[in-house]
Order: sequence, then structure tokens, then C-alpha cells
Amino acid sequence: MKECVLLVLVMWSLCAARSPYQAVLTHSRIRGRQQGPNVCAMQQLKGTDKKYFTNCKQWYHRKICNKPTVITYECCPGYEKIPGERGCPATLPLVNIYNTLGAVGATTTQMYSERANLREEIQGPGSFTFFAPSNEAWAALPMEILDALVSNVNIELLNALHYHMVNRRLTSEELKHGSSFPSMYQDFHVHLQHYSNGIVTVNCARLIKADQHATNGIVHVVDRVITAISNNVHVLIDVDDDLETLRTAIAAAGLTSILESEGQYTIFAPTNEAFEKIPPETLNRILGDPVSLRDLLNYHILKNMRCAESIVSGTPMETLQGTVLEVGCDGKEITLNGKAIITKKDQLGTNGVIHYINQLLIPDSAKTLLELTESSNVATATRMFVEAGLSPQLKGSQPLTVLAPVDQAFTGGSSMADISKVMSNHIVKGQLSSKSLYHNQELQTLGDVTLRVFVYRNNLCIENACLAAHDKTGRYGTMLTVDKVVTPPMGTVMDVLKADERFSVLVGAIQTAGMTELLNQPGALTFFAPTNNAFDALPQTEVSQMMRNSQQLAATLRYHLGDGMLVSGGVGSHTRVKPLQGDMLELGVKNYTVFVNRVAVAHADLMATNGVVHGVDSMVKPLPPKVDPEQADGPARQSDVGSFRNDALFLKVVQSGSSRTMSSRPDV
Repeated sequence: MKECVLLVLVMWSLCAARSPYQAVLTHSRIRGRQQGPNVCAMQQLKGTDKKYFTNCKQWYHRKICNKPTVITYECCPGYEKIPGERGCPATLPLVNIYNTLGAVGATTTQMYSERANLREEIQGPGSFTFFAPSNEAWAALPMEILDALVSNVNIELLNALHYHMVNRRLTSEELKHGSSFPSMYQDFHVHLQHYSNGIVTVNCARLIKADQHATNGIVHVVDRVITAISNNVHVLIDVDDDLETLRTAIAAAGLTSILESEGQYTIFAPTNEAFEKIPPETLNRILGDPVSLRDLLNYHILKNMRCAESIVSGTPMETLQGTVLEVGCDGKEITLNGKAIITKKDQLGTNGVIHYINQLLIPDSAKTLLELTESSNVATATRMFVEAGLSPQLKGSQPLTVLAPVDQAFTGGSSMADISKVMSNHIVKGQLSSKSLYHNQELQTLGDVTLRVFVYRNNLCIENACLAAHDKTGRYGTMLTVDKVVTPPMGTVMDVLKADERFSVLVGAIQTAGMTELLNQPGALTFFAPTNNAFDALPQTEVSQMMRNSQQLAATLRYHLGDGMLVSGGVGSHTRVKPLQGDMLELGVKNYTVFVNRVAVAHADLMATNGVVHGVDSMVKPLPPKVDPEQADGPARQSDVGSFRNDALFLKVVQSGSSRTMSSRPDV
């Protein structure tokens, strides 16, 4: 009950919060309330001094940037302890900004303010906002920079401190995402980001103690010393020799104007080293293709500005190219699609931020079909395409669609001749997408074989192979990952049965029942075909009786024939198929095996031009009737539970069903 009350309180408080920062502050306050009034729970990264106000997800996972955290407690902003009392019952005394710097622990900023002759200004009248670097922020500055600030008759130090100030009071609520304000240093703007996870940054420095009120303004303690910015991101790229190749590529792709325009971009800038890692053939192809080059570069640009400190967990972020990058972190490292490839962070421009990376990110849309397969989990298919001599087709500009089976689909070896034939039938003419395919559509392969498309409620299949992953769309083609090696139809249902020794008894039975023409004519049938083992499992007298009675035999076989085309990948839970004679067949899947009326399919997906054959090692019989226990006259007998009807009743049922209406396709 106590947890429920706390949850309701958390949800109500978060809804009432006026900004993301206020939301995480409120959550931290609620989590710390058991320690006393005005106590905030903080999550501190183990082994570091970095602390964060907590949200629900971080609180329960006890992780930030994939690293464990410990819970610490401290006074919420604006409060302090009183010796001998619980929590933080006292509000901080309201003093001027200079004294507030000391009260919140920014003593180094306080010292430099006095040295730069700023003390009188921030003690006097006014209404200022001071983004005050913490003591650790000053200590992290390279010594040569710090020496330059404090040695030039204090002018540079005063300018630097004035850049941390805005000539108006700005609370965290007023620090809107993407806003900027003129600083007190030559009106150079400071740039604010207020992220949905509650993190607030100024010039990519994180506010670690916000909203410390003073009589003449407000203090926000930040985790680094910020510097004035006056150039856009294109200028930053233009003047850096480490980005020379990128600069050339941007000009060739016509992206210069975008990077010079107003905006809030994040650029993951590949260094010269990153370009050099790409095989020359691939790099030259992309650089020589304006479409691929533009896609490549846009894939490195996010639509929104993301400072390094704002990233505390993996999040998909949309690029200018239209797809997403998974931007996350692992400890101190920022990761892109799971890889820690960022070498320099937070190079800030007036219209965005640049992070340097040492590995080129190539989107699918800039890849050839061979490159798509090489970068996917279809290593065996890729090797077999190459061994089949199909590399030129997969590297070329002809619109194609590759059907790439997963590695588990290849269970046996093939000769080189077989590989060439098999793999050419896994390449379809035309660039297609799974969303554009429709039921009974016919596709033409490079091997001049026609493949059919089957659309089910739970799957989309091409012959026996069904989709196993999302489409990957390349420069000229599409890759569809499938769960099986595609087996094109090799004849009619009757042809398939005749070619397989496992069905020799069934073939004779079909001929005896006069059903050969049915299984040879055009159509769409699903045959749960009894193997020789299924006939061997029956008493010999019963088999002999069936073979002598063609009408009875035909009724039995027609109960094994479903109307419509159903491959194993189209079977879901409670799938039902209407047989040519008798009651509905009940299908399901358990441990990757298809069952029909509780009989396991032993040999699935033998494809034919007019249907599909699924071999079963037992005769398929009607299921017992489903009886509602509450409506039954008495308790069910043990012999009735989970058993099939007797054979006489089975024959009666399948024979009586011949007068019923047939459906045109399986109820799937």
C-alpha cells in the first residue's frame, strides 16, 4: 500500500512539474523524503564525482550510461542542514551573488571574481544570471589556458567571467531548449539546451546545481568553463586539417549551405583517418555518386543538437538522411550504434555541435547489395553468393531484390553447380519492399524461375521462405532476410509425391481413389500427406479395407487436403484450414514444429506449382468434440479426455462433410 501511495505521489508531482528539470528534481525530492525534509536522492556514478538527479527508469535500473550508480542524499537546491535536525529544514540565506558563490561551493569562481575586479559588480545592484564553473571545472582546464586567463592584467579573466553572465535573472524553467541569450561579454550569446531527460546545458556544460537564488540574481553551477563562440559549424570544419576529406565531401554533396544556415545540428564528423579505413573501391564509388554521398553525409547529422552531457542512455535519434542512429553511452564514452568511436566531443558552433569520430558510418541507402549482405547476419548466404559468381550482379546498379537466408537455414553442403542454381533463385528482378508485396504476386528470379508471394496474418512468405527481419534498402536494391533457403516448385503436387519415395504408398492410394487429376490440375492446395510410415502405423486390415473401397479412401485423403496455400511459416496459434471434406483442421506450432489436429508435420513445405505438401507420419483424424464442463450431463470420462474418435466415427465424419460448402483458401 505504501508503494502504491508513493507511486501516485510521484506521478502527480511529475505531471505538475513545469519543465523536465523540475520533473527530475521533484522525483529526486520524493525519493529522498524519508531522509528528512528537502532532501534529494542523487545517483552517483561509481568511481567518479558525477551526480545526477534521478528519474524513474534510472532509479530502478541503478545505472547511468550503462554503469552502476550509488544512491547519495544531499540538500535540495536552496536548502541547508541544521545541526541536530533531520534533513535540510533551513533555506539558504538570501545574499548577493558573490556570497552565494561561496555558499554553493563555487569558491574558485568566487576567488577569480575578486581577482578580476568583478566582486563589486556582483555584490551590487542588478539582476544577473551567473553560470558559475565548479571548482572541478576550473581544475580541469589545461594549465596553459588558465595561465593565459589570469596573467593578462586580468582583462581576459574578466572577459571570460562576463561571458558566463547574462544581464537578467533566468531560472531553470526559463532556460528553454534551443534558446540563447546575449552574455555580458560583447553580447556574445550563450546557448541553452533543456533536454527531455531533465539535463540542462549551457554551451554544452551541464548545470549541476541550478536555481541558487541571490538578492541580485541567480547562480547556476556548471561542470565546465565555457568559451565564447562566433563561428558556425561549417567554419569549424573548414579550418580543421583533420577534417579535410569531410570538407571536400561536403562541398561535392552541396551541403555547405545547410551547415551555414541557422539550426540546431549535431554533426558526427569523420576524421581523415575514418575515411582512410574504408576500402578504396567502396569510398571511390560513394564519392563519385552524388546520391550515395549525400545520404552518407546526412547520416552523420542529427536534426537536433545533442551535447555529450545530455546522453545518459541509448536513444534512437533521427538523422537528416531520414533513418535513425542509436546514440548512447558507456561510462565516459559516447557510442554510435553500439560503438565507442567518438574521439573529440562538444566542438560548439553557433548553429550546432560537432563530435569527431574515427569510423565512417555508411547507411544502408549508400550500400550495394553485396555490402548490405556483408554488414548483416547472413554470412553463409554472402559467401555462397560470392562462390556462385554473383558478385558482379550484387555490386552493380541493376535494380534487384536479394532473398538472404539466415545462417541457420543452411544445414548441408552443395556442389558448385548447385550453389549457382540455388543462389541465382535468391535474387529477384526489380527493387522491391516487403510493404509493396501482395498475395499471389509472382516474382521473376535471375535464374528465370517464378516465385510466388503468400501473405498471412502473421507473416509474409516467398514460396517456403518467410521474412525473418526488416527490409534493408540499399542504393540500387533491397535485401529481404528470410528464414529458409527458397525452394521453387518443381512440378504439381502429384509430381512432388511421385518423386519422393517416402510417399510411394500414398501415390498408389491416390491413383486407387481416382484423385490423380485433382492433384495435377491448377489450383492451390495444402496436402498433409501421409508418409509410408503413416500407413505402416495403421492395422493392415484397415489399410486393406480402405484400398478396396475407393469412396472411403477418397474421403480419407480429401480430409488431408486443405483448400488454399498454407506454408509452415503462415501457421500461427489457432490457425484453421477447411479440408476438401470434413470438419475444420486445427493447426498450431510448438517448439518450431507444426501440428495439424495434434499430429506433427514431419516434412514441411514441399513446394508444388498447385500447392504445398507437408508430410505427416500419422493419419490425421478429427479432434474430439469440445465439451463445456458446466453444460455436460456428468463428469467427462477419462477415456474421452485427449483421445481421438474411433475410426468408424472418423470415416462417418469425413464422408458426411462432402456436401458442405468449401472455402476458397485457408482461414489464416
